[in-house]
This record gives sequence, C-alpha cells and structure tokens, in this order.
Amino acid sequence: MQKKFQAIYDVLAKEIQAEKIKAGQLLPSENELTERFETSRETVRKALQLLSQNGYIQKLQGKGSVVLEQDKLPLPVSGLTSFKELARSMSQHVETRVISLSGKKANDFDQRMLQCATGASVWELHRLRKIDGEAVIYDKDLLLKDLAPGLTETIAADSIYDYLEQDMGLSISYARKEVVVEEADAKDKEILDMGSYQQLVVVRSAVYLEDTTLFQYTESKHRPDKFRFVDFARRTK
Repeated sequence: MQKKFQAIYDVLAKEIQAEKIKAGQLLPSENELTERFETSRETVRKALQLLSQNGYIQKLQGKGSVVLEQDKLPLPVSGLTSFKELARSMSQHVETRVISLSGKKANDFDQRMLQCATGASVWELHRLRKIDGEAVIYDKDLLLKDLAPGLTETIAADSIYDYLEQDMGLSISYARKEVVVEEADAKDKEILDMGSYQQLVVVRSAVYLEDTTLFQYTESKHRPDKFRFVDFARRTK
C-alpha cells in the first residue's frame, strides 16, 4: 500500500510537471499543505524532502519551497526508485516495452556483475522506455532467477519491484551506482530514437536486498537531452 507522503509527492510532482505550479513560484506553506491533504506536518515534510531530492523544489530558509525549472525529467541518482514509481509523477505519456526476457546459465560477465556461483540461473531482460512516443531509455537487467522464479514479460513491463516486494515478500534495500557518458553503439542507435545525438548517459546499478544479497545488475542508457540527474547532498565535517 502506498504511503501517505508518497501520495502527496505524486500529486505535487504532477502539478509541477503540468505547470499548475510554475517554476519560480513558492509551494503552499506546510500548514496549507497539512490542511489540504488532511495529514500531519511530519508527513508533509517527508513529501517535500522527496520533492527536493528529485529536483522539483529547493527549500529556502525562512521563505518556503520554490519550484525549479522542469525542462528535463529529474532522475534521482541516490534514490532507489522503480521506473513505474517515477512515471507516476510525470505528466508525459510513459510506456515500457519488453524487448526480450530469457533464462540462462550465468556466464563470466554475469557472475562478476551478480557475484553469483558458476552456472547459477539468471534472467536477462531488455526493456525500452518511451516518453511521449520517443524511445529514450534502454535498460538491460540481470537478475537471480531463484529470487524471481515467476518473472514474466507482463510483470517486467509493469514493475519488477512490485512483484519482488509484494508477491515474493523480499525487501529491497540499497544500490551501488555508477554514472558515465559513453558513445552510442550500433545497437543503441537501432533501438533508441537518437536524433543527432551520438552519446548516452549510462547508469550502472548493483541492487541489494536488506540481507545484503546482490540480486540485480542494471545498465540503463539515457538519451542526454531528456533527463537531469539529481542528488541530495549534505555537508559533513
């Protein structure tokens, strides 16, 4: 079941994407949002923190939260969010198409990326993400088959994380990510709507369960003009 602060985040993110609240404007105060959503101030603050982390707002000391420019879609670097969860906050039409899903025995590359045993059973999944009809994200995933034995193309087109957490009872905890810019290869240019772009932003992620099991390795290629990668940083001494 979706938590209250996530529901508030979804509503406000969609309003910002649709420019119902324009860049440069202040969001309603915490008190006003508490009354609007009939919830606690703590819940509202959690929603605002998530909006800040994902690049929708900037909190100004003594003034409130100002809406930031949204010419590119915000993708959180530090967060661990499924594409389905991100899509809920987008005003654009979003579509996921499964290119292929196959089970196999882990090869040398798979073993290194998943840190699994020789001959372990893994899923290899390729998906294409379209935004407003343009193919702008190409995802390649490796997953341990034992943890997702009933994975299907239908599940993969919807949400693997929903399946793992709700159906399999697993707890997804954290990820290690690497973000690089690379030249698009022939396969990328065939699958993605590249236009005049020759490079892609590539996010490589190793995702772990709460018990520290590495269960997923993802290589996600993004056309650079559509996205901005956001993070939440806190100074430590």
